[in-house]
Amino acid sequence: MAHTFLLEIGLEEMPAHVVTPAVRQLQKRVADYLKDERVSYDAIQPFSTPRRLALEITGLADKQDDISESVKGPAKKIAQDADGNWTKPAIGFTKGQGLTPDDIVFKEFKGTEYVYVDKFIAGQPVAEVLTGLRDIVMAMTFPTMMKWGTHHFEYIRPIRWLVALLDQDVIPFSILDVTTDRVTQGHRFLGQAISLKTAADYESALHDEYVIADAAKRKALIAEQIKQLATDHNWTVDIDAGLLEEVNNLVEWPTAFAGSFDQKYLTIPEEVLITSMRDHQRFFYARDQAGKLLPNFISVRNGTDHDLQNVIAGNEKVLAARLEDAMFFYKEDQNKTIADDVERLKSVSFHDKISTMAEKMQRVEAIVTVLADRLNLDATQTKAVVRASQIYKFDLVTGMVGEFAELQGVMGEKYALLQGEDPAVAQAIREHYEPISADGALPTSVPGAVLALADKFDSILTFFAAGMIPSGSNDPYALRRQATGIVRIATDQKWSLPVNELATAFIAAEQAANVAPELDQAGQIDALVDFLKDRVRKIFRGAKVRHDIIDAVLGGTSSDITELFTAADILTAHAADENFKAVIESLTRVIRLAQKAPKDIANVTIDADKFENDSESQLHQGVDAVASAAPKGLATLYAALVAVQPAIAAYFDATMVMVDDEAVRNNRLAELSRLANLALQLGDLDQLVVK
Repeated sequence: MAHTFLLEIGLEEMPAHVVTPAVRQLQKRVADYLKDERVSYDAIQPFSTPRRLALEITGLADKQDDISESVKGPAKKIAQDADGNWTKPAIGFTKGQGLTPDDIVFKEFKGTEYVYVDKFIAGQPVAEVLTGLRDIVMAMTFPTMMKWGTHHFEYIRPIRWLVALLDQDVIPFSILDVTTDRVTQGHRFLGQAISLKTAADYESALHDEYVIADAAKRKALIAEQIKQLATDHNWTVDIDAGLLEEVNNLVEWPTAFAGSFDQKYLTIPEEVLITSMRDHQRFFYARDQAGKLLPNFISVRNGTDHDLQNVIAGNEKVLAARLEDAMFFYKEDQNKTIADDVERLKSVSFHDKISTMAEKMQRVEAIVTVLADRLNLDATQTKAVVRASQIYKFDLVTGMVGEFAELQGVMGEKYALLQGEDPAVAQAIREHYEPISADGALPTSVPGAVLALADKFDSILTFFAAGMIPSGSNDPYALRRQATGIVRIATDQKWSLPVNELATAFIAAEQAANVAPELDQAGQIDALVDFLKDRVRKIFRGAKVRHDIIDAVLGGTSSDITELFTAADILTAHAADENFKAVIESLTRVIRLAQKAPKDIANVTIDADKFENDSESQLHQGVDAVASAAPKGLATLYAALVAVQPAIAAYFDATMVMVDDEAVRNNRLAELSRLANLALQLGDLDQLVVK
């Protein structure tokens, strides 16, 4: 007989961002538990609200699957002594299986007789298995945990009730002082306690007490209500997916409503209005059909439409107070010049172990001058990004950013335009924060992209030099995100960024401008390269690049971010070529032999007079061709390496490299080292798996 089982964890209200991940975690843990316990089922339906995490499991089997298996033990010659008596290994084996030596049979395996026992384990009733869910519930992890009462146990919020119902029967277990029952709770204000007759009654019974337990249905209802209000008022409303998810996890019985605010606040930049509504109040903002922001919003109440006008008035009052503050700060900020704000940054700390924010801007200006030259920016772009680097953090000391930290950069752009700065400068100020997440939007302007790179390079280098390198999951200054930003900007702009060389140039520029911090940045260049390569590795893995290709590309000599991606693309594209195996095997042999060369082999000048056969001359000509191809890009380099493969094969057929004559041996090793160094620009090809 198939059963239905309900598990519900009743809690104090959880933070909205925790609800969905928590119920997914619970579903996976329970599914894994049932699999491990050999209990079959048809489906697991998750339910979640701010006050509950629940699962309804349908088609649950009566009991665990039985186990019937033949278990192999030690060889017969080990299991019995010369007199045929059971030895300790045989006795220990059967004891470990819960049996005795009387249960032993002998079976032949690959020509040798072994001890076997036939083992049968009857499955336990499902009701007994389900009591183990207590440990599953208690093992849940959350981003923040708390204790309550006198308990030492930690959870996301205090557990107030537990339901564990197998059809109509309660599965007994306790967590702290809460014991499972059939009683769940309706809406905190509109509903009441419900004694469930059977597990299958759960969703409908809660609906009668003003709880929509199915998060997907609740979300769809909210979206439908918002769309209806927008249609009724002829508005255009962008139903932001993240905001909809958050609102959905704040309510159990949603009722959407429309509100408004005074039109005078529309003189404030709309980013401020949107931030106030969306981020602070969790309102959906409205536009007219032409896309103009309107003094209206839509919010969602956790309850019915009873006394809705009072709710609307209360929300309007809260929003008006916030917008009044915003208008005050907006006007006050315009009474100061950008120069005033930049001066104030001299007393604002970037980090107490590194510098002030003003000093950081000076370093970034030095880095920007290097990047502008290396990336061949034109005069207009260079002028814009240099000016932006001199002022780009000024909005940090404005009242608006003090009140709305989310608007860093955004208000910098707005205020820069108001004070007559070049629009390209203003745009760069806003874009230097981008990307603000692993997959966030990238700068679209060249000055913005350069300023973003300079700011991120400075942050990573200086934090590393100050000894604050991320470890494990600890990354308080978001350096991994900034490193990912560097990688994404470089590849998006298709800029050549040899990190090793550039970091050296950055530090030299800072020293020349007398703005370098009193930190050993130069000693962190290798760590910087490895850190950025680690971000590249993560991106490669996300793109399903072959593991051996990842290892090869990142193990090469190049520190140019864009080249790493190009190399991975080339190796991936040619991995199925008919000659790929021969090419890689030949180059791998070259690389391995080159590793045996003396450390000063680069100082050896290749002498054609020491060639002893034609294959050496042909290889020398081939290596010259590869060297000529290398500056033209990795695709051309790879084509040249493919072309030289027959010469490599002929060379190894005709030439012994490690001869006794040191001069001849080093001459040959110098040739191979030259070729190996060229190949290593593509990657450490020895890491590739070829079949």
